Amino acid sequence: MTLEMMIVLAVLVVVILLFIFEWVRVDVVGIIMMVALPLLGVITPKQAISGLSSNAVVSIIAVIIIGAGLDKTGVMNILARHIIKVAGRSETRIMIVISSTVGLISSFMQNIGAAALFMPAATRISKQLGVPISRILMPMGYCAIIGGCITLIGSSPLILLNDLMTVGGVEYEKFGLFSVTPIGIALLVAGLLYFAFFGRFVLPSSKGESKIKFMSDSICPTYGEDFDKIFEMTVPLDAKSVPMQELGLRREFRASVVGLFRDGGKVKHFAPHREMSIEPGDVLAVASCECVIDKIASAKGWKLKDDLDMFAEDYSPNNAGVIEAIITPRSALVGKTLLEIMFRRKYNVNVLALYKEGKLILQDLSNQTLRNGDALLLHGRWEKFHTMKETPDFTFTEEIKGEIMRPEKAKIAVGCLILALTLIMVFKVQLSIALLSGALGMILMKVMSVDEAYESVDWMTVFLLAGLIPLGIAFETTGTAALIADTIMGMLGDVSPVGLIVVIGLLTSFFTLVASNVGATVLLVPLAMNMALQAGADPRIAALAVAVAASNTFVLPTHQVNALIMRPGGYRTLDYVKAGAGMTLIYMVVMVGMFYAFYGL
Repeated sequence: MTLEMMIVLAVLVVVILLFIFEWVRVDVVGIIMMVALPLLGVITPKQAISGLSSNAVVSIIAVIIIGAGLDKTGVMNILARHIIKVAGRSETRIMIVISSTVGLISSFMQNIGAAALFMPAATRISKQLGVPISRILMPMGYCAIIGGCITLIGSSPLILLNDLMTVGGVEYEKFGLFSVTPIGIALLVAGLLYFAFFGRFVLPSSKGESKIKFMSDSICPTYGEDFDKIFEMTVPLDAKSVPMQELGLRREFRASVVGLFRDGGKVKHFAPHREMSIEPGDVLAVASCECVIDKIASAKGWKLKDDLDMFAEDYSPNNAGVIEAIITPRSALVGKTLLEIMFRRKYNVNVLALYKEGKLILQDLSNQTLRNGDALLLHGRWEKFHTMKETPDFTFTEEIKGEIMRPEKAKIAVGCLILALTLIMVFKVQLSIALLSGALGMILMKVMSVDEAYESVDWMTVFLLAGLIPLGIAFETTGTAALIADTIMGMLGDVSPVGLIVVIGLLTSFFTLVASNVGATVLLVPLAMNMALQAGADPRIAALAVAVAASNTFVLPTHQVNALIMRPGGYRTLDYVKAGAGMTLIYMVVMVGMFYAFYGL
């Protein structure tokens, strides 16, 4: 063992400890690798920073921008709506539908791309239904990794496989596009079943995300508990038409109608004004509290629904909410009443309460004269608050969530995605260049600005991956990986064909945790084929086992997909160890079983 090998092994141990104990952030670990490895003399400075320009890292940046563009135009909203329609509100069904969809998509595009494109949809569903995002993203990420094994173009190791199958000058028969499909499908189904039955035990629950609050903790003490939820109610068909101003909800129940759905959706108001009437068959969204909503239903003869239905997407926490606005000294509203301003018509948001001169006012809001410093409790869609923020009339006491959507650009955004996929699948353009073309199209076609594109990128993930790549280079170029592989194979001696697949699977799985899956494939395919010849087994099957086992990387956040979901999911390294240990074992068992059954070992 050379000095360089000992240095690389020592660095590897330090990296694993940093991941486990989280003494520094994971992106800082990546930067440490870029600085320490060339200083220690095990790689060149050029190799140390090569990760920043690598195909994988550039592809991640581009695909995140494409995903942000799709989200900004509402495409992911539509996708989330269809997923919810299929999956309902069951956490398990939602996880299965999202994960299986991503797994199948990753069979024809890079798994990192499939995972990144679905992250906005998963986030929206999580917020809308109150399902912890941590219980969606990890199964989705794992299935994206597994889905790469369904076709020969789904993952980098399988793409490389045919080019590596030459031993002793003999070039072996190449695998077809769907040669690996039965194994990949079986692995994907096994992964889905694992999380369906054991997800509740191995997946973490994100703190504070399982329960969606109507208003933030900072403003709740001021406005009390008169509003804690939006309820949906249906007006009976035999009811009489009643003008909004005669309902008396504020006066009698301190409640407010904040949405009206009529004529099967042809008419939908998010801030119905006092001149409107409540008609038979209308569906109303009412801001109130659990303690009085049944009284309202009884008094008005309205039917209370179990949950939001017609307004489920419109008033999901991701699209709408409650916020406090302060009247500024420069506001045109000073000295006027809400009725004079026609507030709901002008801003298309609802005033739930007014706080002025130390008093909370919940009734007769329309006739209150507004003064500098008065506080309004508002409910509406986030995009309307973003528009209000641009005026000098208000200042908001909290950061406004959501963003201004551009639904008119939805077709253009989808077109940019199709352009990128076409370049990849039809014209065989390098992944990073094809995805950058799609991202550039988003910017040039005004789907998003350059600044918005930069802001959408998770730079922590970028530097984490850019730092792991030179570690893999050092592991390979110093001969450390080859030394370990040769030592292990020498200790095993003669093994049966099935035993050989198990050894190859375990060895490849280890290498993919500490080095790149591409590096592990390049190193181990020739070695595995030689071992197969010695054991009297088929060298092609041994080579395929390496390429498939290279996706068995779940225990640490070293795979690109695991690193991508780590921050959005709020995961720690120990979360990967807990969920990934079982997934790794199941993956190995199913892989070996399929090789035995399908290839007759």
